[in-house]
Amino acid sequence: MIDTSAWSRQHAPLVRDRWNATIDAELFASCPVAALEILTVARNENEFAEAEAAFSSIPQAPVTPSVCRAALGAARELRGSRRLPVADYLIAAAAAECGFGVLHADKHFDLLATVLEFESVRLPE
Repeated sequence: MIDTSAWSRQHAPLVRDRWNATIDAELFASCPVAALEILTVARNENEFAEAEAAFSSIPQAPVTPSVCRAALGAARELRGSRRLPVADYLIAAAAAECGFGVLHADKHFDLLATVLEFESVRLPE
């Protein structure tokens, strides 16, 4: 599953090869929370349209009531680390429910992977 932190780095020299290999292997997925996060930071209509087209062509992990319960459970388990962005809890929980990993450049997902069952795949910075 693509996180905003990965999306924003897709053209970086250290990321480009891995990004393209993931596309070629058809391993990308998303969820409405990640898509909304990425679409809201689009700088113009062209960027918005490109992102929207990309998200319409990849599998989507739904944000179901069980995903929301898992996100709340993760917040409960992490106790002192609850100040993670709500979107990250939901993205991680949706990935876990579907058996997806999360492609990211955000330490929050490394922490979330300790309490939710998904693979945290960190891109180089």
